[in-house]
Amino acid sequence: MTELRTVTVDGSPVHVLVGGGSGAGPAVLMLHGSGPGTTGAGSWAATAQALDGCWHVVAPDQAGFGRTPVPAGATGGLRLWTEQAAGLMDALGVETYAVVGHSMGGAVALALAAARPRQVTGVVAVSTMGAPGAPLSADLDAIWAAPAGPAGARDMLSRLVLDQALVTDSAVEARAAAMRAGAAAYASLFPPPRQRWADDLTLSARTLAAVRAPVLLVHGADDRVTPLATAAQPLLAHLADVRLHVFGRCGHVPAVEHPHEFRHLLSCFLRPDRGH
Repeated sequence: MTELRTVTVDGSPVHVLVGGGSGAGPAVLMLHGSGPGTTGAGSWAATAQALDGCWHVVAPDQAGFGRTPVPAGATGGLRLWTEQAAGLMDALGVETYAVVGHSMGGAVALALAAARPRQVTGVVAVSTMGAPGAPLSADLDAIWAAPAGPAGARDMLSRLVLDQALVTDSAVEARAAAMRAGAAAYASLFPPPRQRWADDLTLSARTLAAVRAPVLLVHGADDRVTPLATAAQPLLAHLADVRLHVFGRCGHVPAVEHPHEFRHLLSCFLRPDRGH
């Protein structure tokens, strides 16, 4: 059973999808990626429902996305998103939790694990950003700049997936509606030149070395938004306890292109009795 809630974090509202309830099992914080129209529920609702009953799932709209505003006097960026994620779990009274992050959310997940080593029990970083020196790809630049409306939504979705059959009219309509709904909150994020925002989401070797929790990197071999060679592979040299799973014939969203195998992979890694 999932529900939408609003939680106050440091005086600012955070819109969040909560599934399973606090007694369902270990807690999992699920952090979405970037791009206009992205929300916690839009990114993770199907995965949360599949995990329902086994895990206590928390999937927020991060600041500037969906219905969560950027706090007054603040600007979006890695520090805000990391502090807000930690504050959300504190506000919910969750003491220990795993973190699953997609793209931008993967960088936030790794930063959170470094900042909260006693709270974070494991990290799954999917199509992640955060690798030192990773350049801004042309596709991510285009996604961050996508204009609201069906044309912008279709172009963005076509860049996210390898299988273009997934870019259906209904998917485009849903994304265009989400882009319109979240336009006000998103407006302040990622103005050009955009390399600086990619740089902001880059983690230092020192930060990555501070991640003590086990990390699972999940990536698509055909990801053009955060390419495997510059996004995931460099992280193998920096993380103390890490493994990498690569999906063949897969773009930037394994949870969409390989949903059943992705959920199985997630469940196996997150289960409390996993061995390392």
